[in-house]
Amino acid sequence: MNAPTQIHPASSRWSAARFGPDTQHWLPRNPDSAIDHIPGEDGLPIIGNTLEQLRDYPAFARRMVAKYGPVYRNNSFGGRSVALYGPEANELVMFDRDKIFSSEQGWGPVLNLLFPRGLMLMDFEKHRADRKLLSVAFKPEPMRHYADALNDGIRGRVASWSGRTFQFYPAIKELTLDLAATSFLGIPWGPEADKVNKAFVDMVQASIGIVRRPLPFTAMGRGAKGRAFLVDYFSRMVPERREGAGEDMFSQICRTRDDNGDYMPVDAIVDHMNFLMMAAHDTITSSITTLVWELARHPDWQDRLREEMLAVAPAGEGVGHNSLGELELTEWAFKEALRLVPPVPSFPRRALKDFEFGGYRIPAGTSVGVSPAFTHMMEEHWPEPERFDPMRFSPEVARGRHKYAWVPFGGGAHMCLGLHFAYMQAKIFFHHVVTTHRISVAPGYAPEWQMLPIPRPKDGLTVTFEPLK
Repeated sequence: MNAPTQIHPASSRWSAARFGPDTQHWLPRNPDSAIDHIPGEDGLPIIGNTLEQLRDYPAFARRMVAKYGPVYRNNSFGGRSVALYGPEANELVMFDRDKIFSSEQGWGPVLNLLFPRGLMLMDFEKHRADRKLLSVAFKPEPMRHYADALNDGIRGRVASWSGRTFQFYPAIKELTLDLAATSFLGIPWGPEADKVNKAFVDMVQASIGIVRRPLPFTAMGRGAKGRAFLVDYFSRMVPERREGAGEDMFSQICRTRDDNGDYMPVDAIVDHMNFLMMAAHDTITSSITTLVWELARHPDWQDRLREEMLAVAPAGEGVGHNSLGELELTEWAFKEALRLVPPVPSFPRRALKDFEFGGYRIPAGTSVGVSPAFTHMMEEHWPEPERFDPMRFSPEVARGRHKYAWVPFGGGAHMCLGLHFAYMQAKIFFHHVVTTHRISVAPGYAPEWQMLPIPRPKDGLTVTFEPLK
């Protein structure tokens, strides 16, 4: 999925409010003819290739690369863009040595109405400064606190699933939202957390709504209402959290100060918390679901992980922060799940300067996209790419592989700030599950996956958690 080329708010029918208050500095839209020299297709009138991508994004990418090569033009999600595929493209765009690509202007048309000025929607020095301030919430002491909270929350929920056949995806989504409320916000489960969680769900659903204005009775209307609720909710809580000693992520960020000794502004804290909550719960929900499915299909790997886990901590007890590094096989299995179904299938950017790639000159102002989902299935980097094989990530096998052949967390300056939190949550979750249960599915069962915006099984993934004797 490539984000549309930005329409300059001062020179078009679109208002600046559609993308947030800070878009006047964006480059004006290129004429469509600017990328005519790049092979590709524009699809159907008005909607372009959007429906084909939503229906089956991996199949669309394979078809386009087979027909046009790893650099192609397409028209989707509101505008023309250029796709750049492969590890070299990932490195060019994500590492961005020459500061050619704007993440803000790539993600902005998709997210700025709902998640403006989140960390992923910042560039260069502003991004670096805010990332430094936010990193305080991911240091060892806070992470130890989060690990304790995760163990407590996951233990009880897994026990409630024991012996049941149920739809895993909605169940884990509810759990990750509740865990985010406790670890990130420091609020207990209950009516207050339910209101917060509903607001986040409405905002995420609105991010891919067909109607892009907050009209009543539309997904975008519900999303805008959810954002308004959370802006008010977080803003009122900041002064109290600054005076307190809470160990949750929100409190940590409220108390952090910059090099001049100043607190982060309240509106910046609100925007960052909105974005972090969204990024944390939806992506980890997708990734844990993928690994549950793969372990259900490969019971031998359940046995291997269980053996490793029991050597670290007793069954059902959970694993502490200091022992997470000992779960090596578990980490490889999680990485393999992220390879097979990356939680963010594509990353949009916008070129701020002319650049060359794959024999084509691409002008400033062009929306571009790179694709972890495509790269992770390239046979030259991943033999038998459809096969689940965590040993791909053992040091001897991974040695010599292009470092941008596996990019579920992005790369460069915009590498996901919460990646270690994701590893921690996954390891703690699977320790509670695999040491006490066997995950199974019905014979011949194979769920269909929807890949955009964040992958999920369309039927919810029906699994059984069988208690171990």
